[in-house]
Amino acid sequence: MKVTGDLQLVKRMNKSIILDTIRTDGPISRAAISAKTGLNKGTVSNLVSELIDGQLIVETGTGVSSGGRKPVMLLFHARTGFAIGIDLGVNYLRAILTDLEGNAEAEILRPLTDTSLHVILRIIRESVAELQQQVPDCPHGVIGIGIGVPGMVDGGSVISAPNLGWRNIDLQAELQATVPLSVWIDNEANVGALGEKRFGAGQAYEHFIYVSAGIGIGAGIILNDALFRGSSGLSGEVGHMTIEMDGLPCRCGNAGCWEMYASENALLHAARNAGLLAAPETDDTGLDQLTKLAADKQPEAIRLFANIGAKLGIGIAGIMNSFNPQAVVIGNRLVLAKTWIADPLAETARQSGLRSHLRHTDIVFATLGLRSAALGAASLAIEQFLQSTHAPQSGSEEPT
Repeated sequence: MKVTGDLQLVKRMNKSIILDTIRTDGPISRAAISAKTGLNKGTVSNLVSELIDGQLIVETGTGVSSGGRKPVMLLFHARTGFAIGIDLGVNYLRAILTDLEGNAEAEILRPLTDTSLHVILRIIRESVAELQQQVPDCPHGVIGIGIGVPGMVDGGSVISAPNLGWRNIDLQAELQATVPLSVWIDNEANVGALGEKRFGAGQAYEHFIYVSAGIGIGAGIILNDALFRGSSGLSGEVGHMTIEMDGLPCRCGNAGCWEMYASENALLHAARNAGLLAAPETDDTGLDQLTKLAADKQPEAIRLFANIGAKLGIGIAGIMNSFNPQAVVIGNRLVLAKTWIADPLAETARQSGLRSHLRHTDIVFATLGLRSAALGAASLAIEQFLQSTHAPQSGSEEPT
């Protein structure tokens, strides 16, 4: 019988529900899946067989019987394939090889001193090739690459990344021409939010804002457990909120932007002016030096961190007042300074935020540390791969 488009869609949705249930609740039996999802046992049995044939799930022992035969338990086969997630920073590139549950198999961290497109493309290709050599034997190999970029992204194109000096770069096409893998591109803060939602602090919340505080500042917005992109897909550019009229000029072309006062870049600039750092840093060691000074109780370093924390708190209060989220999750490089920025950040947010909103909003730091964006980027490839496996085979019949 010919399968209609509607039946194919139903089958794809049912298979997705079953796979997600096994990923979330496994080990789990077929009967438990049926009871949990409301799908009939025949549908569950048939689609489980297809998922086993596709090597996405495995049978793993037996469970406790409630009478009769012991049920066979099912588990998601996380190592059936691997993804590569890349966090492209302004002064670093982090690439992680993960299984399909985000468990890191290998990792590369490279400092960047040149963000020219041809240099970045070369480093990405070299990093991908190096990680491919470390993929364990598995049925599906590397299933794709996800990349987070610190700028506005539309599809596979980087519309603007001021801190990289990029404008209108079709990064996906550039990479796809020489890398024989599917490539997915998104904003760095968006993938950071996805990483924390899938694997980190965001698992506890349906609505939260991930604030990426690094050389620049951006936000990934999770509403109703999904990434909110805005009407044209460019939401989250909170670093370019004006917090001071006629303030410091920003590379975006405006002045007084939040990231000019509350970012890692602002911190390093202040530290150089205070004589704590030498010439402008060309790598990622400046923040490391300042945290060591603060750990040694150097008062000026502690004061600088407190000031940055307070400036972060101003913008975070605005985010809380605007979105009323369950949580604000702070990620990227400034998590390394949590010890010294957490209290002044929270205090300023309390002073500037509406009390009605503060009572219901947690301010937490990313539990994935510096890996949030890379793991979130990997999840882009993982979710696309798993969705592609839900499509029914041509000529198959839809179970009822």
